[in-house]
Order: sequence, then structure tokens, then C-alpha cells
Amino acid sequence: MAWLMPALAGAIQTAGRVVPKALLPSLRAEDLIGAAHASPDSASREGLAQLLSSIARESPLSFFGHMALRWDTLRLLRNYELVASAHAKTPDLAAAPIKAPIFILGLPRSGTTFLHTLMAEDSANQVPRNWQTIHPAPRPQDFDPHQDPRARQVDRQLRLFDALSPGFAQMHPITADSPQECSEITAHVFQSLRFDSTHRVPSYFAWLEAHGHDDAFHFHKRFLQYLQNGQPGRWVLKCPDHSFTLDAILKTYPDARFIFVHRDPLEVIASVARLTEVLRRPFLTRLDTAEIGAQVSERWIYGANLLLAFDQRAEISSERKFHIHYDELTHAPLETMARLYNHFGLALEPAARTAMARQLAAHPHGGYGTHPPYRLENFALNQHELKTQFAPYITAFCGT
Repeated sequence: MAWLMPALAGAIQTAGRVVPKALLPSLRAEDLIGAAHASPDSASREGLAQLLSSIARESPLSFFGHMALRWDTLRLLRNYELVASAHAKTPDLAAAPIKAPIFILGLPRSGTTFLHTLMAEDSANQVPRNWQTIHPAPRPQDFDPHQDPRARQVDRQLRLFDALSPGFAQMHPITADSPQECSEITAHVFQSLRFDSTHRVPSYFAWLEAHGHDDAFHFHKRFLQYLQNGQPGRWVLKCPDHSFTLDAILKTYPDARFIFVHRDPLEVIASVARLTEVLRRPFLTRLDTAEIGAQVSERWIYGANLLLAFDQRAEISSERKFHIHYDELTHAPLETMARLYNHFGLALEPAARTAMARQLAAHPHGGYGTHPPYRLENFALNQHELKTQFAPYITAFCGT
């Protein structure tokens, strides 16, 4: 049935050409809240209103983009209600601590997903799974994603998205049970940098920067407490966007630990721009690659400088930080894991090491396909200018 998802993608694209915009369902915030039978708090309402206003003015939605945004917003509102209701019914959820979580930091495309996936193989670690951010629920110890209807549905959705935007699966190979980024959790209160990856939302982005991320991480903690279901665990969390939310993370998790994964920015920026283009393509009717290039480079020059400044903060002791370079992670992953665990005083049990080795054997290079190098000039970027702008980060962490 390999034909099914491409056929469905074709039908969606055909519908986009024939269905009048006037017949599309509402994307008004209050209409969506009513349809979801949700009662979001004031901060979530404001975030939703800012997001939808920005999309209406700045993102030329495709038919799929319109329908996907409605589906996504309803899902997020209902999930928010589910988590809030669970906490109201079971106060013990909030009493279970989240102690010394580990946050993986780094530029996009720098190996953070590869590291997160390896650490997820250790049963002593907890990670939010892709399906759990779509259908929030604790993950049973004997969970089988091939048998679980929620995971199977998410895998079908991923195959459909790849049919709508060819190249996505090659650039970002994930399944329903893969570890997921924290931006998918904070999206539930509509205060997430995730929306900037899939849509053109400069005014929402500016609002979020001014608003801050404290509300988002207050919910983030409640979401993790719901997933762990009263059984505290060692959470390992990952998202490149954490570079911009570090103060909120420390406010919510004052004992957090941090892994920095470093890679030469000139090796990743074109890939980040290309992934942004691939992610936006199904949702928008128009893309400007030069604008994407400018947005991505400006954002991650700033992000790289934030990582550099964060590493220099005296109140975060060296025992709470561990630095890895992409090359050592990819060339000697198990040795790198052993050093990482030793640094944080954790036991890398033989069963965990065996599971990690099995993952590496099954998915060489993290499951990423080979492709020609992504070209900076395709996004109107200049290598010499970027090297100058990234110089402080490169000098500090990349050895040149």
C-alpha cells in the first residue's frame, strides 16, 4: 500500500485548487476554543490570539495549511484541557518531583537528535515521545509502538507529511515513538518557537520574545508530571530552541543539567534553512528562500552567542555542564556516552549500553540519508560573512 499516502497527498493538493476559501472552517480563536470545549488560561488565550493574528496577516496558508492549523489548534486545546483536568483530579501528579532534568542544547542539525535518541535507549531515562505530544499519556514499560493505535496513527501522519513535502523523512527521520522536542510541549499553551518553523510569523515571534517563556515552562513541567504519572524519573529533554529559553528553564528547574553539542555553524546553517523550507512547503502557498536564509542565519547567530554567554555564567557550575563536539559524538558514540554518564555521576548499565549499540547498528548515521551538500547561496547567504558573524562561537567551541 505504498501508493496510499502519495495518493492522499495528491487528493489534498487537488482539494486546495477547487475548494473556495469561503467554505473553509473558521480559524478564529474563540471559535476554535468553543469547538474544542476547552478553557485555556489567559496566557494561553493571548498566545493563541497572537499566533492566529500573525498567521492571518503574514502566512499565505495553503488548503492543507488551513486545515492542518485548525486540526493542530483543536488538538492542542484538547490536550491542554486533558492535562489540566488530570492535575485537578489527581493533585499527587504535581507532588512528584522532576529532579535534575538533563537538557540537550546546541544549534539545529548539530547532532542533538542523535544524542537524544541514544539516551532514550536507556530505560533509566525518560524522554517525551512523538506520539505522547499528540496523544498525551504515560508510556507503559512494555510499550510496543507497532501495536499501539495512537503510535500507528502518528506514523501514518508522518508518512503523509513526507508525501506532501518530499525530503522531510530523509532530513529528519523520526517515528511515532522517537524522542520529541520540548517545543511540541510548549505549543500547548501557544508559546512555542515551533510555530516559526512551519509558518511565517514575524509578529508572533516578536510578541513571544517580549512575553518570555515562563508560562510555557510552567506548563512544560505539568505536562511531564502528567506523563510520569506519579513515578518520578530522570528526564532527558532536547530542543535547539532551548538556547532562547534558558532563563525560564532555570526558573522552573533550578537544578537542571545541560549537555552542549557543538558543530561548526557553517556546516549546519544551509541545512537549517533547507529544513525550514521543507517544513513550511505544505502549509504555505509562497516561500521566499532568501528571507528564510536571512531569518535562520540571524536567529542562530544570536542563539550561538546566547550559548556562549550561558556557558560563562558563574552560577551554573561546571559539574552541571558537559560539552560534546559533533565529530566525537558521531565517530565514537558509545565512548562519548560513557564520558557523559561519568561526568554527571550516572551509571551506564550494561543493558543500556547494549541497547544503544543495537540502535547504532540498526540506524547508522542516526538514520539520516546521504545527499549533496546544501548550498548557502540557495538561501542568499555568504560563507565569509557567516564565518565572521559566528566567530566568537567558532573560536570558543569548534577549535578554529
